[in-house]
Amino acid sequence: MFKPLAVYILAAIAEIAGCYSLWAVLKLKQSPAWLIPGALSLCAFAWLLTLIDTPAAGRAYAAYGAIYIAASIGWMWLIEKRPPDLWDGAGLILCLAGSALILFAPRTA
Repeated sequence: MFKPLAVYILAAIAEIAGCYSLWAVLKLKQSPAWLIPGALSLCAFAWLLTLIDTPAAGRAYAAYGAIYIAASIGWMWLIEKRPPDLWDGAGLILCLAGSALILFAPRTA
């Protein structure tokens, strides 16, 4: 259980960092050089998801979605200084429960 969670957390950090590099260039008028580490970060994100032990890529991506939502809410709270409200928290709990169900459900095949 802990290995997939660690991989998903690292993937979320890599994805947010990669996406933020494009945001920084387009919205914050940073140097296009930001796109180089951003592209590498997005490659690391994609590679990390291949480490999830499942025969179906779609299942790994679907389960990852909740981790990304959690990381995004954390970003909003810690970086943008906008605390999540009750609905953010409730939605996140639903997403995490769904992710756990997708990833850890007993399967016969």
